[in-house]
Amino acid sequence: MGSFSRKNIDHLMKESEGHQLKRTLGAGNLIGLGVGAIIGAGLFVRTAAAAAEASGPAVTLSFIVAAIGCAFAGICYAEFAAMIPIAGSAYAYSYVTMGELVAWIIGWALMMEYALGAATVSIAWSEYLNNLLGGAIPYEWCHSPFESLHQVASNNVAQIIAYKPELASMIKNGALILSDEQFAMLPQNLVGLVSITNGYVNLPALAILFLITLVLIKGTQESAMFNAIIVFIKVAIVLLFIAIGWQFIKPENHMPYLIPEGTPGHEGFFKWGWGGVVGGAAIVFFAFIGFDAVSTAAQEAKNPKRDMPIGILGSLVICTILYILFGHVLTGVTNWQEFKTSGKEASVAYTIKNYMVGYEWLGTSVTVAILAGFSSVILVMLMGQSRVFFSMSNDGLMPKAFSELHPKFKTPYKANIILFVFVGLFAAFVPGSVAGDLTSFGTLFAFVLVSAGVWIMRVKSPEIERPFKTPLVPLIPILGILVCAGMIVALDFQTLKVAVIWMIFGLLVYFGYGKRHSKLHKDNQAK
Repeated sequence: MGSFSRKNIDHLMKESEGHQLKRTLGAGNLIGLGVGAIIGAGLFVRTAAAAAEASGPAVTLSFIVAAIGCAFAGICYAEFAAMIPIAGSAYAYSYVTMGELVAWIIGWALMMEYALGAATVSIAWSEYLNNLLGGAIPYEWCHSPFESLHQVASNNVAQIIAYKPELASMIKNGALILSDEQFAMLPQNLVGLVSITNGYVNLPALAILFLITLVLIKGTQESAMFNAIIVFIKVAIVLLFIAIGWQFIKPENHMPYLIPEGTPGHEGFFKWGWGGVVGGAAIVFFAFIGFDAVSTAAQEAKNPKRDMPIGILGSLVICTILYILFGHVLTGVTNWQEFKTSGKEASVAYTIKNYMVGYEWLGTSVTVAILAGFSSVILVMLMGQSRVFFSMSNDGLMPKAFSELHPKFKTPYKANIILFVFVGLFAAFVPGSVAGDLTSFGTLFAFVLVSAGVWIMRVKSPEIERPFKTPLVPLIPILGILVCAGMIVALDFQTLKVAVIWMIFGLLVYFGYGKRHSKLHKDNQAK
C-alpha cells in the first residue's frame, strides 16, 4: 500500500497510551477552549472586511452560510473525536480512513489553519494595542515590510480634500491617512504631497506570541484556566456591544440588504448579491476557526467519548448566535461602505467612537477585552498546532523533537518553541490579510476531508463502536463537503495559488523526509 497505508484504530489507541498527555479537561473546559478560539480576530476584524469586500449588510447571511458548513463538518468531527479520542484532530482521523499520504496532506494543511491563524490574530492584537495606545508605537515597528502608510501632513491636507471632499473623514491628529487604493487614485500632481512610510517588523505581535508560548509550556490546565477567565470577559463585552449598539441601529444602513449589481469595486460573482453572501462567508469563515481545535485536545479530556461532542458542537452553537447578532448591529450602526477605507482593522472601536454618542468609554473597554480575547485565540491555535505536530512526530512523519514532553509539565515544549519561531516569522513579516485567507483555506480543506472520512469509515468499518454518531450519513458528510468546497472556490485567486504552492512544498517534504521515517511504512516493510 505504501503511502496509502492506513492505521488500525486499535493500534492507534495503544500507541497513544505510550505518549500520554495529562487528562485534565472536562466538558466545560472544552466549550471554553472552543469559544476562546472562535471569538476573536474573525469576529472583530473579518466581519467588517467581509461587509466591505463582498456581502454588505448581508454579512449576517454570510455568517449563517459559514455556520451551516461548520455545523456539517462539526457533527463529523464530533463522531471522530468520540471514536478516536487522541491528539491530532483531522490528521489522525485521515490516517485511519484515507491513509498516510492524505493524513500528511491534511496535517500540512492544518499548519495553515492553526499556525497561520495564530499569526493572523497576533497581527490583529498588535493593531488593537496600538489603537489603545493612541498610535504610540511607530508604524515601522508594528507593521510588515510589505505594508506602507500613506500620510499627508496638515499643511497639505486642504489640497487633497479639495480634490476629494469625502476623504475628510480620514483626518487623524491633523494628518490625512490614505489607503493603498486611495493613494493609487490621486492625480500625479498631488502624489508628491504624500509621504510614504514602510513597515520594518511587527514587534507587538512577536511579544504576545512569546508570552502565550510560555503559558502553554507551563501546562494544559493552567492554559485552560487562563482561557476561561478571558472567555468570560470577551463574551460579556460582545453582549454589551450588542445590547447598547442595538439602539443606535439605522434601518437605512441595512438598505439594500444585498449589494446591488454594478456597485463600483464589486465586479465579479462573489462580490455582490447572493454571490457576495458566499464570498463573504469565505471571508468570515475565519471567524469560526476554533471549534475543531477542541478535537486536538481529545487526549487531554477526562471523558472524551462524552465531552468531545459537547465541546465541539456547544461552542459552535454559542458563537453562531453571537456572530449573527454582532454582524447585524455593526452594519446597522456603521454603513458597510465606510469599512472600505475606515476602521476595518478596529471596526468596533471605530463604530463606538463615531456613532455611539455617550458611550465612548465603551470603546476603551472593548479594545482591552478584544486584546484579552485575541490572546485566548492565539493560545488555542498554538495549542492545537503543537498537538498536531505531536501526533505527526509520534508517527515518524516529523522530527522526534516535536513529540518530546517536558519532564515536569508534560507538555510538548520543544514543539511550542519551534512553533513560536515559525509563527513569529509570519507575524513579524507577513501582512495579516494574506495569512488570514490562507488560514481559511487550510481549515476548509480539513473540513472537507473529515466529512469524507466519516462516510468512508461508515462503509469500511461499520462495526466500530461510535459513542456519538453523525445522523443522516451520507447526506450530512456530502453537504459538509459541498458547502466547504464552495467556500474554497470563493476565496480569491491569489490565496488559492499560494495555498497550492504550499501544498506542493508539503508533498516534497513528505517524500523527502516523512515517508522515509514513517513508523507505519517501516513496520509494513518489516512484515
